[in-house]
Amino acid sequence: MPHASFLNRQGLHLRPDPARVIVRPFKPTTEPRDLNPTDKMRANHIVDRVLALNSEAVAAQLADVLDNFQGRHRNLLESFEARADEMEDAFMKHGAFSKTQRQLVGAYFLSEYSFEASALFNPSIVPHPDQTETPHGAVRFIMSLRAIGEGHVSSLTFRTGMIAVDGSLAVDPTVRLASVPRINHRISGPDGDSVELTFRPEQDLSERVIFPVTESQSNGIEDARFVKFNDGGRETYYATYTAYSGRAIRSELIETSDFMSFRMTPLRGAAAHNKGMALFPGKIDGRYAMIGRQDNENLYLIYSDDLYTWESGQLLLKPQFPWEFVQIGNCGSPIELDEGWLLLTHGVGPIRKYSIGAALLDKRDPSKVLARSSEPLLRPEPSEREGYVPNVVYTCGAMRHNDQIILPYAVSDTFSSFATIKIAALMDAMRR
Repeated sequence: MPHASFLNRQGLHLRPDPARVIVRPFKPTTEPRDLNPTDKMRANHIVDRVLALNSEAVAAQLADVLDNFQGRHRNLLESFEARADEMEDAFMKHGAFSKTQRQLVGAYFLSEYSFEASALFNPSIVPHPDQTETPHGAVRFIMSLRAIGEGHVSSLTFRTGMIAVDGSLAVDPTVRLASVPRINHRISGPDGDSVELTFRPEQDLSERVIFPVTESQSNGIEDARFVKFNDGGRETYYATYTAYSGRAIRSELIETSDFMSFRMTPLRGAAAHNKGMALFPGKIDGRYAMIGRQDNENLYLIYSDDLYTWESGQLLLKPQFPWEFVQIGNCGSPIELDEGWLLLTHGVGPIRKYSIGAALLDKRDPSKVLARSSEPLLRPEPSEREGYVPNVVYTCGAMRHNDQIILPYAVSDTFSSFATIKIAALMDAMRR
């Protein structure tokens, strides 16, 4: 397939920025593990040392902390007090803290974390829910990205931008600050915790970072595949992602309507114990539908009646061409075209080289494969081969704009870029 005839790489690159930091809990131990007796003893030693300071020394130490960190974060004193309250169950009985003591104690149990120090990759893209000031024929978008910092911990971050009428792309600058959400509600269940998170309205979308907050996510929120889902006129943004505990993986679901409030829920069933699930943007014959890989090799079509329970599916695609002989997987939610469902795929070939391909599924019955790319649409170019994981191009979701597919993609698990694909030329080139 002469992929260069319908694919155009863009000159936009999103690179990780070590200067972007959040404050995260510090026990001192590794969140979210509970404190053991030694940890509790150390925590109480810190409290005792603060309480031993006179009021002038406490005020001076707090002023020094603020002098060092005030411009790097929002509402630091509020964060300090909230953190002291969170740690109270671990503290031994003590005298009442003064306001200044409580703030200083809380500061000792937080740490800065450079959440994208190592990588900013595996993007997905959806239309922005607010298009009120968008020029006619253009579209605002939101892009999610997987960020990696110290200890290879993955979190979820966002960017905004615009696709012009002619298909040209622009990404908005990020704000200097970064913030994590407030946890409004947590429910523990047999499949893990469900949580509801909220950011403040004044926090720019590029400021919002969803960092691991449950045991199943403790080592990473990986590869979110966002999709705009239409259910009888009601639009919701969903994303499946991989929760990694450091020992096990599972698929979970994010739900939001405004990218300010989010609900994160574990998925149930046999298929949920794998990664790389991607939701169709609407129901198929009254049921929710997913594309997933249940055996680390092939792609399956999976249905659910309730969105949260996903059992074994129907085999859909097997590796067929040399560039995908090792395994295949999806590269985000299927995209609706007049011709059918466009499913972007990834294939792994010799020397573990990752490339991006495509398949076309029947619109009424997506178990029918109408066409398939015999050669990759996108493969690592010489300039894209070097990085944290060499020889990889990867995406977690694209979107349609007029006669093109807008494809954000990751380069060698390090940074992200964009390509555009002409739909008509792609349809002509796919093998039937």
